[in-house]
Amino acid sequence: MSDKKFNLKDSLHRLNEIVEWFEEQKEVDVEAGLEKVKEGAKLVKDCKVRLAEIENEFEKVKEEADKDSE
Repeated sequence: MSDKKFNLKDSLHRLNEIVEWFEEQKEVDVEAGLEKVKEGAKLVKDCKVRLAEIENEFEKVKEEADKDSE
């Protein structure tokens, strides 16, 4: 991911825009399509990383809550 703060919601929105762009095309410009695919692939990768981080954070919170309830 880049230096700027990654925003999962914005990235998912951008992925949706890319999908819509492809759906709206009667004839896809191969060069433009390739750039969209590259951007989409990077967004998917970054989203997977962020989702894994979020899952880990939830696990830590759950573990702390379990410790506190003992």
